[in-house]
Amino acid sequence: MAINKAALAKMIDHTLLKAASTREEVMRLCDEGKRLGFAAVVVNPTYVSLASRLMKGTGVKVDTVVGFPLGANTPEVKAYEAWNCLVNGADELDMVMNVGALKSGNLDLLKKDIEGVVRVAKARRALTKVILETCYLSREEKVNACLVVLESGADFVKTSTGFGAHGATVDDVKLLKELVSNKIGVKASGGIRTYQEALSMIEAGATRLGSSSGVQILSEAPE
Repeated sequence: MAINKAALAKMIDHTLLKAASTREEVMRLCDEGKRLGFAAVVVNPTYVSLASRLMKGTGVKVDTVVGFPLGANTPEVKAYEAWNCLVNGADELDMVMNVGALKSGNLDLLKKDIEGVVRVAKARRALTKVILETCYLSREEKVNACLVVLESGADFVKTSTGFGAHGATVDDVKLLKELVSNKIGVKASGGIRTYQEALSMIEAGATRLGSSSGVQILSEAPE
């Protein structure tokens, strides 16, 4: 299996989520997003307005994060944060689910957590990707999480924040794909730095990739 540069770019969310990210770095990210034709640029909420202005008319989406990176905010706070990001120009939201609620067996709280963000996003025709942080979950917990994500109406299930114990693994992507089938997308994120790593995630079932190494990955891809 091989994927050419242009097709691969359309599967990558080009990401900059460091705490110390500067305006200049965000502007560079957006320029790369525009020049290389990534699916989206992903920035912290404080830079959504800037990214939205820079990406207007390019066809590249502006993605941001909600409840990042711990997922431990209340549902009300996450819903407001989602609304605020969308008002500022975001097209897609990557929300961290309430991992503690899942591990406590409180699936009602988990569903409320996700549904609040999904409801706000759908009202503005934005996509929602739910980050599970798979590195902390048992197989049973991954199964339960995917069931709740499907019930919530979200558009993607996503492996990782990139800030946990480890990022995406091929095995986790295969499992998530098996659990959600083709009903929603699967986003692999965290630790994907090379073309071969990107390819392995896609072969495992990922339909979107999140990476801060998008430029490097594309430099290794065939024309």
